[in-house]
Amino acid sequence: MSLKVKATANTLVADVPKGAGGLNYVGFQAYRFDEQKTMEFHSEANELCLVILSGKASLQITGPNGTYHWDDLGDRTSVFEDKSPYAAYIAPYSDVKVIAQKGCELGVAIGPGNNGQYQSRLIRPESMKRSSRGQASNTRYVCDILPETEPAHSLLVVEVITPSGNSSSYPPHKHDRDAIPQESALEETYYHRLNPPQGFAFQRVYTDNRDIDEAICVENHDVVKVPKGYHPVVVPHGYTSYYLNVMAGPKRVWHFYNDPEHEWMLKG
Repeated sequence: MSLKVKATANTLVADVPKGAGGLNYVGFQAYRFDEQKTMEFHSEANELCLVILSGKASLQITGPNGTYHWDDLGDRTSVFEDKSPYAAYIAPYSDVKVIAQKGCELGVAIGPGNNGQYQSRLIRPESMKRSSRGQASNTRYVCDILPETEPAHSLLVVEVITPSGNSSSYPPHKHDRDAIPQESALEETYYHRLNPPQGFAFQRVYTDNRDIDEAICVENHDVVKVPKGYHPVVVPHGYTSYYLNVMAGPKRVWHFYNDPEHEWMLKG
C-alpha cells in the first residue's frame, strides 16, 4: 500500500477518501480551478474545513443551523505568500456551493462530525495564530487554521512553510497512541506544494517496528497519508515547501511523541 496519492491534472487534484488506505478518521480533497466554476456537494455526517489556498471563491452553505453566504473570500495569489488564508468550518448534513474564480485552489479537510454541536462559520485570516518552530535548519513557519482551541468535533487543520534546505515535522514525531498526555491518536494527511513548482521534497513515514517504513519523493500537489508512525519532511536546497496538514482521531487533542533515537538534538 503506497502512502502517496499522486496529483492529477484534473480539477480534482487529489482525493483521499475517509475510510480508505488506512485512514478511518481523516479525508482530504484538493481542487484547482483554471476557469470560473460552480461546485456543489453535501457534507453528509462529516464536518469539513474548506481552506481557500489561493485565489477567490464564494461559499453558500445551507445546513441544520441555518443558511450562510460569504462572497469573494481569499486574497492570496499563492500559498507561499506571507498571509493567512480564508477558511470555513462546515457542519455535518450541510449543502455546500462553491463559486470559484479562475486561479482558485481549494483544500477540503474531512473528519467525523457531531450533528448540531457546532455551527458553520467563516474563519478569517486575522483569527489564525502564526508562529515559527525549531531553530537553524529545522526552522519552519506555522499557521493554525483550525487548532484545538477553536470549536470543532474532530478536525485539526494547520499549514506549514519550510524554507529551502530545511527539515520539518522534525525531529521525527508521531501521534498514534491514545496515551494522553504523553501522546494522542491522530491520523494525518500532508498536501504538498513546492516553489518553484518543478521542485520536490522527501517525506519518510515509519513505525518503531517498521511495519510501515516508506521513503516518499513528493512533487507539487501530491498528498501523503499518515495512518500512524513518524513522518519527517526534508526540503532540498533551492526549493521552498508548503504543506497543509489535516488531523483527526478519537479525541481532538494534539500530543506528539518524539522518536527517542533522534530526540538528542533537542537537548543540545
